[in-house]
Amino acid sequence: MKIQAAVTREKGREFSIEEVDLATPRDDEVIVRVVASGVCHTDLIVRDQYYPVPLPIVLGHEGSGVVERVGAQVRHVSPGDHVVLSYYFCGECRNCIVGARSYCLRLFACNFGGSRLDGSTTLSRGPEKLHSNFFSQSSWATRALVNARNVVKVRKDVPLELFGPLGCGVQTGAGAVLNSLEARPGSAIAVFGTGGVGLSAVMAAGIAGCLTIIAVDVNESRLALARDLGATHTLNPVTDDVVAGIQEITGGGAHYSIETTARPEVFRQAVDSLGLRGVCGLIGAAPMGTEATFDMNNILFGRTVRGIVSGDSIAETFIPQLIEFYLQGRFPLDKLVRYYNFDEVNEAARASERGEVVKAILRMPS
Repeated sequence: MKIQAAVTREKGREFSIEEVDLATPRDDEVIVRVVASGVCHTDLIVRDQYYPVPLPIVLGHEGSGVVERVGAQVRHVSPGDHVVLSYYFCGECRNCIVGARSYCLRLFACNFGGSRLDGSTTLSRGPEKLHSNFFSQSSWATRALVNARNVVKVRKDVPLELFGPLGCGVQTGAGAVLNSLEARPGSAIAVFGTGGVGLSAVMAAGIAGCLTIIAVDVNESRLALARDLGATHTLNPVTDDVVAGIQEITGGGAHYSIETTARPEVFRQAVDSLGLRGVCGLIGAAPMGTEATFDMNNILFGRTVRGIVSGDSIAETFIPQLIEFYLQGRFPLDKLVRYYNFDEVNEAARASERGEVVKAILRMPS
């Protein structure tokens, strides 16, 4: 099948829209007509080779669309179903078996390997092999060939083009609060970084019943949006002593903090702003080899640091739950979004990097 896809050919270079060939689905795969796909920080750092992902490749891992064709073994979706695409997992390792799918022991191979697990690819351009299967999606394309495990069926009476980001960035931020940290009603939380992940955490903190929600960023327009979405306080490191400010606001330190920026100095602040027995969730994806330092005594007195991948989400239940929160008016995801046509992918990427847009979403041509 001939489709249009945004191809990443060289490190740091612009994406090129090209006509490519999509393979026939196997028994456990699904072809989805992509309606829209989010632009995520992970797409951009992979383009820049923070992680050793093979090139050329088609990125995109926040897709939403309509099922067109299913393999013989696929039972949970049928042609015509509306779906959101999420991360891939092997389903067989010790972590997958106990439900910790986002910590699959084959996580990198499943999502960043650039091919199926057997080494085959789903995309080509004539005789040229294109790496694909990014998060088993490569959804910056008009069609995506995905493993059935990625596919989450959603209701048809919701704006499908809005919900692709639920598959990665949004469920990561919201899940960090609701699933990973299990934030308690009446607690205090500080969110460092107010991009799509951080603002999803802010909204989820309101759902969890956090009494004090502190957003930290250098971008004043983002801080204003955070207040609109439920932050009770905001701090700007340019003008504020963030750690002292959080300690004062909370009367001794936050119960929880979330670090989304991937900056070691911010990570340190997120830990230092905790109260005794507080928990810091690390989400920000830094370049391989990045190190951070802490005062060991600060950790000794009951504080915890834990990494969080995909918000500890079971996508087929958590994504529909977030959609219900949206319909109830408790999770206004549409306030984060700006849409771009597919051929504006490079403009969308630049706007995301400059902080001009919180969550860019690419709309695919009909």
